[in-house]
Amino acid sequence: MDSRTAREQSIEWRQIDDAWQRIDPWLERNAPATWANLLPGASEAEIEALQDSLGVRLPVGLRALWSRRAGVGPDPTPGFMPGESVLMPFEVVRRTYQLKMQLRQGDEEAQRRTGSTEEITVWRPSWIPFAAIGADALSGLSVDAETGRIWYWCEYAERSVQFESLTDFMEEMADVLEVPLLAAEARVGLMNGFLVWGVPQDAAERAAWKPLAG
Repeated sequence: MDSRTAREQSIEWRQIDDAWQRIDPWLERNAPATWANLLPGASEAEIEALQDSLGVRLPVGLRALWSRRAGVGPDPTPGFMPGESVLMPFEVVRRTYQLKMQLRQGDEEAQRRTGSTEEITVWRPSWIPFAAIGADALSGLSVDAETGRIWYWCEYAERSVQFESLTDFMEEMADVLEVPLLAAEARVGLMNGFLVWGVPQDAAERAAWKPLAG
């Protein structure tokens, strides 16, 4: 690794870490139900084991984030991050990645049989899932380990870039929580001690949801 790359990675780590240090105490004070369901940070050995199981070098931003919080626990947690997403625990990261790679391999085999040269876009080996949307994790967000961009994916093969970097994603979350005007524009609120990104569709939950103010 050259000195420029090392410096850029050091900056990214610090930016992610700084953003989470703004988010974590805010959650503890204002959304204790969300905060209580966050898992502790992963050790370097645990992150290395995940990397080995995926077979892809993990981006430094994800390492920084996961060293702070390695997903959420088993209790249901509303989407508390941008895109109405929630951090995946490592077992869900691993399972999702392996499933998507199996689908990709199936498509590649079909291409070879038909002689098609169309690019495979259902999944790319460099996409590392880190946040799920919905309890079933049939859609979510991934970091492209090659470009740093955050992609949205779902079971219907819809793919789109949502953020240019994990730093942008985390800093937007921190900014929205700290600045009420931004929170209102993003439609972020609290519900029974949970932070909820987006207005719930369920009528009972929507009645309990209150937009951030202050």
